[in-house]
Amino acid sequence: MAMSSSVSSRRRMKTTAPRSTLRKIIKKHNPQLRLAANADLLVHLNFLLFLHRLAEEARTNAFENKSKIIKPEHTVSAAKIILKKSRG
Repeated sequence: MAMSSSVSSRRRMKTTAPRSTLRKIIKKHNPQLRLAANADLLVHLNFLLFLHRLAEEARTNAFENKSKIIKPEHTVSAAKIILKKSRG
């Protein structure tokens, strides 16, 4: 009984991006930009890949510092590394 109440109280993660919101944000940033039909999905996928790379790098930083918990400083240093790699 306790198990089912704890599972139902958790929020479920959305499986898809809020497409209209994402398109509005992109259009607001650059109004004259013409978007393809699936451009918002590509932006969302890129965002998810960035978060995954950030989490992996932060986990590696925590492991190197012999920490079992990922702390904010691990995430900040990982963000600097990931952003530097992403610039090209």
